[in-house]
Parts: sequence; C-alpha cells; structure tokens
Amino acid sequence: MISRRTALTMITSAAATGAVPRPLIAAAQGFSTIDLRGSIDAGAHGVTPDGGDKQNRKLAEIIAKAARQNMPVFLPPGNYPVSNLDLPEGTRMTGVAGASRLVYSGDGRMLTADGARRIELSNIVVDGANRRLDDQSPALVTMRGISEIVIDNCEIIGARRTAVQLERCGGRIERSRISSVAEYGLYAVESTGLSVTGNTVSDCGNGGILIHRWTKGADGTIVSGNRISRTGATNGGTGQYGNAINLFRAGNVMVTGNQISHSAFSAIRANSASNAQIANNTCLASGETAIYAEFAFEGALVSGNIVDGAANGISVVNFNEAGRLATVAGNIVRNLTPTGPYVLDGAIFGVGISVEADTAVTGNVIENVPLWGMALGFGPYLRNVLASNNIVRQAKVGCAVTVVEGAGAALISGNLFEAMKDGAVIGYRWKTPSTAELGRGDGQAQGFKHLTITNNRIV
Repeated sequence: MISRRTALTMITSAAATGAVPRPLIAAAQGFSTIDLRGSIDAGAHGVTPDGGDKQNRKLAEIIAKAARQNMPVFLPPGNYPVSNLDLPEGTRMTGVAGASRLVYSGDGRMLTADGARRIELSNIVVDGANRRLDDQSPALVTMRGISEIVIDNCEIIGARRTAVQLERCGGRIERSRISSVAEYGLYAVESTGLSVTGNTVSDCGNGGILIHRWTKGADGTIVSGNRISRTGATNGGTGQYGNAINLFRAGNVMVTGNQISHSAFSAIRANSASNAQIANNTCLASGETAIYAEFAFEGALVSGNIVDGAANGISVVNFNEAGRLATVAGNIVRNLTPTGPYVLDGAIFGVGISVEADTAVTGNVIENVPLWGMALGFGPYLRNVLASNNIVRQAKVGCAVTVVEGAGAALISGNLFEAMKDGAVIGYRWKTPSTAELGRGDGQAQGFKHLTITNNRIV
C-alpha cells in the first residue's frame, strides 16, 4: 500500500520532468479542473499597474471582451488607476486578494453597472483614495437593476461618500471588508433576494449596513454574521444616522448573528420594517438604543441578543404610529448609562426593555440599569402586554407600567426583582411615578383594572 503523502510526493517529482499530466497533478492536490481553467489575464493584454488613461480604456475593453466570451478577467497584483469604469452584462473580475487594487483616479465616478443580469467582483481592492466623486455618483461602487450581484472577498476603502450602493439588486455581498467611508458602508434599496453575510464593516461616518425601500413592502434581505464597528453620526440627528444596521420600510428582513460594537446610535434599528427577525446578535457600547423596532411596523421578533453597554437596551415602541406585535425573549441587557448622544426634553435613557402593544416580554435578564428595568407602555399607549419570567437586577425601578387613563391591559407575573432602589413595579403617568409598590399584589385590587400583577418575587 502507498500512502497519500507518498503518492503526492511521487506525482510532484514526476511533474517536474513533465511525466504527469497537469490535470492529474491538480486532482492529486485537491483542486478540481475548474480551478485551472483560463481567464483573460489583463496583464498579458497590456494592462499594467500605474498606467494612465490609455490603461483605463484598455481595461474597459478587456472586461467587455471577456464578458462577451463569458470569461473572467484576472487582474495581477498592483495598483490600477481607474475612473468612469462601466461594467457590462456578464462582468467577472477577479484578482489576488489584498494585492490587486483598483484605485480611483478622480474625474467623475468609479465603478458602475446598470440593468445587467450578473456582475461578479472577487479578490479585488477598490480604493477610493478619499477623492471626490461627481454629484451624480453616490458611491464608489454603484449598481442598479442587477439581478445577481456578487461581491466576494473584496476590500472597499477610502470613500468620500458611500462605499457600495445597490438599487433593485439581488445577489450576495460576502466575506468582504468595508472601511474608512464618509457616509454608509452599504446602502441597499428595493432589494430582491439580497444576502449580506460574513463581512467586516468599520469606520463609517454615518451608517454601516442600510436596507431600505422607497415604499414600504416585502424585502427579504438576510444580514448575517457580519462584524460592524465604529459607526459614526457625523450628520448628527436623533437616530437618522449612526446605526450599524438600519432597516427602513423593508419587511421580512433577517438580522442574525452579527457582532456589533461602538455605534453612535443603534446597533440595529428597524424603522417601519414589519416581520423583522433580530436574533442572536452581540451589541456592545451603543450610544443610544441598542436594538430598536419603531414606528409603523407589525411584527418583530427580538430574541437571543446580548446588549452590553447602551443608553437604552431594547425598544419596541411607537404604538401611536401603529407599531405593534412583537416578542422580546431570551435577551441579556446590561450595563446601561443614563445619558444619550443628544439632549431632548422627551428623551428617556437608562431603560432595559421598553414595549407598548401586543407584545410578550419573557425570559430576559436585565442587570445594572440606571432607570427602569422594563417599561410597559407610555401615557395611554399600552395594549396587551405580557411581562413574565424575567429577571431584573440592580435598577432604580424594576418595571414601570403606565397608569394613564385609556391604557390597555398588561399582565406582570412570575418575574424576579433584586436590588431595586425605588420599587419593583411602579405605576407611572408618563415619566412621573404615581403609585406605591404594586409588585407584591394584584394591580386590580389597587384600582387599576387594566393591570394584573401576580406571583412576582422581590428580593
């Protein structure tokens, strides 16, 4: 018997003399024959690093020729100054990861495509060199109406505006690195089956990954397994900017398994986004509310997330704007602060979990919050809220529940409260405490028919 290692050694030695066919060598080394198929080598066709305008035109010609032949273009290592490069249908461009660099030379736009079935970029660095784009160019890479866009193992850096903007596109953005961006890392609007997975997004001036729609509707994008850090809000505001992941009007979106840290505002913010699944994310050091489902939405699942450090933990609110129907379950929220990134009379910071309508809050652990562990309703905006089997430790008030006239039903049961400064369950009129301790008995017995409070443990 001959071991695999011995066989490989024999084949390699024989290959040096030309005695073994190339496909056999590939098979022995674990490569398929597809790995050895040729591409059009840009270097072999006169495109060299640090070329001038003629090189830019030559590269465009090679890309167009390769696309017509349904072949990829290989870009050897080096810096290739480009601008105004339009990618035709069937473009497939690849290089050596981290070494094959398209560098924006200024004068208009960088990479664009419109109305193609398929565009692929892999193992390419796209460097905006922090140079100005023209007024019609929102991003370094701008794709419109692409049925299948693939950006894989690329690096996109140095954008004076947005790094990647997709409009009405499907496909995959994966295993790529986006950093040093003045506006947004990825802005995707009206997507059609888009997946954004396994990317690293850092140092973006106003937002990380944005999944938006021009009109409210189903979107279905998956945002999973990304690492997002240091998201700024250079445009200021009270939450329009500064979010690591932002959903707007986009329904049926999954945001799962992301590692997010140091967002100026929210780690994950879903605005008017129905049927959002926000699950198993780690959200560290958020400047405002770490996880937000707000305004006109129906349906939000917020489960299995870790929030450590924020002004507020999880908010599922705006019943006054038709925000309703959610489950907030199995999350850990801890180490909140009483201040946020702006001063506003109506702002409330230091709350673990806030909910308002048709929502179950269950199985969460909330620890070390400066104001309220849980907030159920606000003013008259409360309907069908269940808060059960939660643990709240080290808070000013364990559960603040509205007792304003017109508030709907709430059931508060089976919760464990430890180390509460001002009470376990206290009734509030907006931001003002208005009752004594309610946590030891039934709220209905104290004159609040909309409340049922039972079987809680106060330590």
